[in-house]
Amino acid sequence: MTSQEFSSDQNSKILKILNPRRVIIPTLIGLLVVAYMIYTDDSFKPEDIVGYFQQASPIWLFAALLALFVRDFFYIYRIRFLTNKQLSWKSSLYTIFLWEFSSAVSPSAVGGTAVASFLLHKEGLTFGKSLAYVLVSAILDNLFFIVFGGFVLILDLLGFFPLEGLFPVIEGNTSGLRIGFLVAFSVITLYNGLMMYGLFSKPRVLKVIFLKITSVRFLKRFRRSAVRQGNEVMIASEELKGFPFSYWANAIFSTIMIWLSRYVIVNCLVAGIVALSLTDHTFILSRHVVLWVILLVGVTPGAAGFAEYAFTWFFRTFSGDFTTIISILWRLVTYYPYLIIGVITLPRWLKRVFVDKPKNKESA
Repeated sequence: MTSQEFSSDQNSKILKILNPRRVIIPTLIGLLVVAYMIYTDDSFKPEDIVGYFQQASPIWLFAALLALFVRDFFYIYRIRFLTNKQLSWKSSLYTIFLWEFSSAVSPSAVGGTAVASFLLHKEGLTFGKSLAYVLVSAILDNLFFIVFGGFVLILDLLGFFPLEGLFPVIEGNTSGLRIGFLVAFSVITLYNGLMMYGLFSKPRVLKVIFLKITSVRFLKRFRRSAVRQGNEVMIASEELKGFPFSYWANAIFSTIMIWLSRYVIVNCLVAGIVALSLTDHTFILSRHVVLWVILLVGVTPGAAGFAEYAFTWFFRTFSGDFTTIISILWRLVTYYPYLIIGVITLPRWLKRVFVDKPKNKESA
């Protein structure tokens, strides 16, 4: 995307990502993995499903749903605020729900910058502004992970966490998860640092860095992507000049609320059946950070199936016999609704931006 518009070819590729038929694969994968989990879980009994809701505190279940709505509200609020209210509340809602839908039907490792920029552009923002706001959103999200991830690592080193520690024991050791987390944490920290340097200081220098890195023989296949991203950063950087401190403070606050709300949903589902101390809540939140890194390398769309199974590694310590049920509930609350919302919302959005808006412009 070196030009300041989306080409017809790019439009076509992005619309393929947003195709409602793409919900079929993650749904089937999720169902198959859940069936496998139930089949192999000796502690699972069908009556446990009813038993969970009979035992669970209605207050904590309500809190889990409330956390979901708080997360979505701040997602919508943040994108509206980042765009200086150039997006209406309705446009912001469409953008976030379809952005979430595109993430849910694509592998976690695949970036959503192009899709999100396309959504904002079709809502009336210029190409440069669309790109700038999406890159800022990604940087803020990564920054939250870096700060919170670093914090929980320090707590783990200080022996703050009970039982086996921050990293769950899998096949008798924690070294694999620990190394994987540290590698991912380092890569994200380095990448985010470079992007911040490029966006807010020296975009042209960052482009040169990208080109130098991809001049290495085994990285040359990424050179075209490096050129594109370098150009994108230069365009976006121009759009982000002159914003006051209050703008960034508000954006950071919104990001904190988005991610804390997302994480505490697991706390609420577990606390519904188990009395948790403040230390326990911190422990669960911290393990959720590690789990999130694991999900980032998931190869299935939206980490479908992989997320449900990985959940059992991290939270069986607290949820015991109800782990499989809570894992399923967690995904039913945080993942599958966005598949449904996307399928419902997409046709209306397409009509809105490809039919209604052009028609209004012609009649103006």
